[in-house]
Amino acid sequence: MPTTIETETVIDQPCVVLCTCPNVDTAERVAAALLNQSLVACVNILPGITSMYRWQGELCKDTEAQLVIKTQSSQLTELEAVIRQQHPYDVPEIIAMPIQWGHQPYLDWIKQNC
Repeated sequence: MPTTIETETVIDQPCVVLCTCPNVDTAERVAAALLNQSLVACVNILPGITSMYRWQGELCKDTEAQLVIKTQSSQLTELEAVIRQQHPYDVPEIIAMPIQWGHQPYLDWIKQNC
């Protein structure tokens, strides 16, 4: 059985979530919903990315906006629900990656704001 420290590390691990949106308006709507519910500490919106992908057997190329979301792993289930509610895609990109290392005051700030 994990110790309290190990359990806390798993539950409260800082992470970065990626989510593409069809445009900046959608990205801002998703970001605001996540921030208003205190599920995230920060969302960067990178407009004008080019995405190439396969969808329903077709090769697609679109201009999208990328969300780079900073949060805690304990927020991921609720974060996913909010994104799915706000997002127009049938299958939105929601990919979480643990932060292996970071400036400790910044990581503390993430934890304090989620």
